[in-house]
Amino acid sequence: MGFENILVSSDDGIGLIQINRPKVRNALNRATMDELVAALEVFELDDAVRCVILTGDDRAFAAGADINEFAGATPVQMLQGYRFQQWERIRKFGKPLIAAVAGFCLGGGCELAMICDIIIAAETAVFGQPEINLGIMPGAGGTQRLPRAVGKVRAMEMILTGRFIDARQADAWGLVNRVVPAEALLDETRALAREIAARPPVAVRIAKEAILKSLDTPLETGLDHERRLFYLLFSTEDKEEGIRAFLEKRKADFKGR
Repeated sequence: MGFENILVSSDDGIGLIQINRPKVRNALNRATMDELVAALEVFELDDAVRCVILTGDDRAFAAGADINEFAGATPVQMLQGYRFQQWERIRKFGKPLIAAVAGFCLGGGCELAMICDIIIAAETAVFGQPEINLGIMPGAGGTQRLPRAVGKVRAMEMILTGRFIDARQADAWGLVNRVVPAEALLDETRALAREIAARPPVAVRIAKEAILKSLDTPLETGLDHERRLFYLLFSTEDKEEGIRAFLEKRKADFKGR
């Protein structure tokens, strides 16, 4: 896959997408978002890829949206730019998506990390939604996902002041899964991705769907949805393999069927 704004590779069941715009601290312009979606669509169809890591570089995961792209834009121009359709496609990516965050993770970068399923942060990571300082507000999910992650009052403080929080604060508030030394970020994230990739792919995908469903449905509706998915997994070969392996006290060999 040839891209201008991202680097893409895969190995050992793990896909890796690295945002690669270092001169602008990996600011997210429309072209970059298009490429992210294109790479994820390729990984979605590749049965060999069971988990995907999204990362930036040492200085920034992504320092926000590319302001030059919408400076002076009208509401109609923003609407016609289909900016948020790309985010919806990322949200609907079916396989586990892990953000490995170092450096600045601000504005759209913070929203991009939050759209992932898991966030591993380097000690150097800094999170924030500073859009208020531009006279606007988060528009790619920040006002919806941040309160779900850290709670209403903390999200209010972050969004209304535009203040940043460091990796340790993000960990304490529940925004990230864990904080690791910067030099170990990708190794730690790959280890987690390999652990997930070793699990039965169909069950992993369906479990992810059930968890995400819980965020936007009442408990009773979510439980009904969970049970239907639970029953569905009893039709898979991986269920048979998993149970046989458990009874035979051996490692399961999951095929994704």
